[in-house]
Amino acid sequence: MDFTLPETTRMIRDTVRNFTQRELIPHEPLIIRREAERGMGDDALIPPELEKVLQQKAREVGLWGIDVPEEFGGQEFGMLAKCVVIEQLKNSIVPFVPPPESPNLHLLKALCKGPQIDKYLLPYASGAKKSCIALSEEGAGSDAANIKMRAERKNGKWVLNGAKMWISRAREADFMIVVAVTDTKLKSRGGMTAFLVDKGTPGVSIPTSYPMIGEFHPYQVFFDEVELEDSQVLGEVGNVFVPLTNRLGIRRLDIASRCVGLASRCLEMMIEQANTRQTFGSPLADKQAIQWWIADSYQEIEMVRLTIHRLAWKIDQGVADFRRDGSMVKVQATELIQRVVDRAIQLFGGMGLSKELPLEYIARMCRVLRIVEGPSEVHRWVIARDLLRNGLPQQ
Repeated sequence: MDFTLPETTRMIRDTVRNFTQRELIPHEPLIIRREAERGMGDDALIPPELEKVLQQKAREVGLWGIDVPEEFGGQEFGMLAKCVVIEQLKNSIVPFVPPPESPNLHLLKALCKGPQIDKYLLPYASGAKKSCIALSEEGAGSDAANIKMRAERKNGKWVLNGAKMWISRAREADFMIVVAVTDTKLKSRGGMTAFLVDKGTPGVSIPTSYPMIGEFHPYQVFFDEVELEDSQVLGEVGNVFVPLTNRLGIRRLDIASRCVGLASRCLEMMIEQANTRQTFGSPLADKQAIQWWIADSYQEIEMVRLTIHRLAWKIDQGVADFRRDGSMVKVQATELIQRVVDRAIQLFGGMGLSKELPLEYIARMCRVLRIVEGPSEVHRWVIARDLLRNGLPQQ
């Protein structure tokens, strides 16, 4: 069994590492300041003009469409390569990832048909359009099968009524992927349908936002008698739940890769500080407690990284159901980063708590990651339920 990355993936990794060092890390003081000054507003942490510059520079070095199929204008390097890219980019706190984001890409790729390919999939894959997914509702966050928003047939159209909450990028998205109940008896077993809703559609309003930590700023979205055509049904009526769960699994893999990247940055900072900082007449590196923090962090990062790569490899091999593995990487990675950044702050002392370094930002942001896309407790339940029903998987 060969655990080495393919040569092409290693080349991509090195390119992204250099890009992050050269183009992202120098902007970290700006991100820290903008986050501190934003308060209750919803301004993007990356100024729009800077984002355009970073996108252009990413294109110039080939960091575009990493996992987009060639037939849709991408490079089709696969999910393993995309995870490596995200990990390297997240060696910085600058919230930049070259478009498109993988979760919605894979959902659109699986379900778009006919004119939807040209109107939604291709522009999204190229970065010309942005999207978001409107799934969560009050009382139906982690329990997606319990959503209440209705889509009913009236006069030859689909009419949406209800509200969604915790929707990221709702105001900047060119279109939303909205999940609604089309059969109240079947629900997740054939009664949930996805719809493509364009920006500016009558009846859609986004009056409320929820200021949160770091780059996260979700919204509440209301749908009042929103009329849609049959051409705006994404996939088949009533059959979105399984593709949706796979989309969520890819999102969890994305989050896990981000956590490993941030944890690696923390570990690099710990090693440098331990070798240069003198206390009580000797380097921090001579202290056993510091050595254990560094050793434990390295071991934990390596174990989680291998778990991520294994899941990404499975997806590239066409494995259809990876819900258990998605839950596993989400739990392990989000709890990993919290442990590692806490050790890093402890090693740096007062400076670790200051805005002179990115550690306090990482510590606050990683707390969000244990909740978004399902809290750790729910994912542990998902893993246990699968094992109790089906037994241990064959290795």
